[in-house]
Amino acid sequence: MAAAGLHLQLLCCPKSRAFSSHRTRLGSQKSHLVLVASSSSSSSPSSPSSETSTQTAESCVKLGLSLFSKGRVKDALVQFENALSLNPKPIEAQAALYNKACCHAYRGEGKKAAECLRTALRDYNLKFGTILNDPDLASFRALPEFKELQEEARLGGEDIGYGFQRDLKLISEVQAPFRGVRRFFYVALTTAAGISMFFTVPRLLRAIKGADDAPDIGETAGNAAINIGGIIVLVALFIWDNRKEEEQLAQISRDETLSRLPVRLSTNRIVELVQLRDTARPVILAGKKETVSRAMEKAERFRTELLKRGVLLIPVIWGDYRQTPIDKKGFGLSPKAAASLPSIGEDFEKRTQSIVAKSRLKSEVRFKAEIVSPNEWQRWIRDQQKSEGVTPGDDVYIILRLDGRVRRSGKGMPDWQQIVKELPPLEALLSKLER
Repeated sequence: MAAAGLHLQLLCCPKSRAFSSHRTRLGSQKSHLVLVASSSSSSSPSSPSSETSTQTAESCVKLGLSLFSKGRVKDALVQFENALSLNPKPIEAQAALYNKACCHAYRGEGKKAAECLRTALRDYNLKFGTILNDPDLASFRALPEFKELQEEARLGGEDIGYGFQRDLKLISEVQAPFRGVRRFFYVALTTAAGISMFFTVPRLLRAIKGADDAPDIGETAGNAAINIGGIIVLVALFIWDNRKEEEQLAQISRDETLSRLPVRLSTNRIVELVQLRDTARPVILAGKKETVSRAMEKAERFRTELLKRGVLLIPVIWGDYRQTPIDKKGFGLSPKAAASLPSIGEDFEKRTQSIVAKSRLKSEVRFKAEIVSPNEWQRWIRDQQKSEGVTPGDDVYIILRLDGRVRRSGKGMPDWQQIVKELPPLEALLSKLER
């Protein structure tokens, strides 16, 4: 953990993962302290008796991280609480609160985790993007407490989108690099046609009146028709290009929302779909309970072949789910608009690249997974149905690629034999290219 100036961002990780240098930092104005907290560390934390006389908030945070990396979550909580009782500096208090929240989230204590994060956001300038983009808080983001915290941040003026619209535009420009050039020519040619019409209309009026020096009416009318036709065509192309961009932005937004959807693996671990990239090909089965159950039973016949291809079944049963009411308190600032969507820029890339113990995660991925936050899942599927011209609520299946994008979708349930023929095994060259 490398420290830099006043910047602080201590992130808590599962006990199986090491604390990487870009994830855990603790710094002060006067010195730079390198903190190493790894499950493979050869050094052990100091005993409580030797630490009592020299305990500081900084040392307690360091010790808490070391304890947590060894799976001693309860002891780590004590150290983070000690740090908060030792008159910590603001950055030390932010670190203690954030890691305390991570411990509570690891223990499934959503309310306590939310309170710690709420205090860090309100009093110690924690950025909401840190919570939003940390893959190790996936289980907390699946809880109602996270939705409450997100709404409070939005009402308080916090940018919970973290530049989302800006990132959408950047990705859209990468996918359609000549759109700006086309628009420039649309505007330039439309302007030129308009200027030409400015001079053509008086000439046409003179030609209609039939004065001695009037221009030829046929030629003038032809010029006017060409200019008017050009303006109509160029404006239509400009509008069409705008609509295509809106559709593209909507698709990028849906892809990002999809990557955030959480599932519970067979080991009871909660992960987001983005963490399954390069590891599994999720197949989403959405429909009535009877239809989905029959499809799952048929899939069992091809279980071995589907597992070789990394297929992970995710059933989504249409139904009514009660939504947790949100107390709209805010953080005391005046409300302002902020898109309640995550960033897909640099932080998103770090999130997808920060997956540790890939082999362990792969071993946890079995044949089926259970959805978490069913309302979010149903909302995404219905949006996807609308974009594909399918009636929302119909039985559908959606097959994802190894890179997390939608491979194909269809009405009804899939033909498993056809899927076995279509998808290459995970070790095949085509699968490696798909990543």
